[in-house]
Amino acid sequence: MIQLSTSVCLLGGLFLIAPVLMAPTLANMCRPLKTLNDSLSHRRRYMKHNFPINYTIRVHHKEIFKLSNISKMRLNVEELDDLVLQRLWFQVNQGVLKKIIRVMPERHPSRPYTAELERRFRDAEGVFVESHPAEVFQQELPDTIQDIWDGLTEEPDRVPDSSWRFASPKSLLDNFCHTMFCLFSECFASTEAPQDCVAMCPPSLVEDYDDVQ
Repeated sequence: MIQLSTSVCLLGGLFLIAPVLMAPTLANMCRPLKTLNDSLSHRRRYMKHNFPINYTIRVHHKEIFKLSNISKMRLNVEELDDLVLQRLWFQVNQGVLKKIIRVMPERHPSRPYTAELERRFRDAEGVFVESHPAEVFQQELPDTIQDIWDGLTEEPDRVPDSSWRFASPKSLLDNFCHTMFCLFSECFASTEAPQDCVAMCPPSLVEDYDDVQ
């Protein structure tokens, strides 16, 4: 559970009181995340079997967000806390779900499933935002994370061609699942994780996430 303590400092004769994050995950996040995981457990059926073989969609390269990306950011970004990574996780997967839905015709057999998945995702995001003081979301992000965030929120027509990648809907939701278990591991016992959703963050993977040096 996240608890906030208070740190006080004197700056120019003024006392500034700032919240200090003590732990990464609030207990009330677990229910919507487990509901989300229930939907993700069916992704193979809806994201692979209902699409042509080798079907891919165009996504921003920063939306291919894997466990190895998290590991590298933790190793290379000083004093990076899980709350920042959780905020980034929501931003990444918001875009992923929109792009998957966008390529589906109204009568596509996987569209109702994906729409429900997006609804559950938005429910979890709402709980996440409501579970923290507003000041938490006004704090500056580390430069590396801010650069990633800016890339994700840039207008599509301003994104250079070199920043686009092609990925299958199934692989994008695999990443969605794996990183959820990593960043919100307090909500999932190891026995709850499906075979392909390991509830851990490998500490030493080295696959590049372009802006992390």
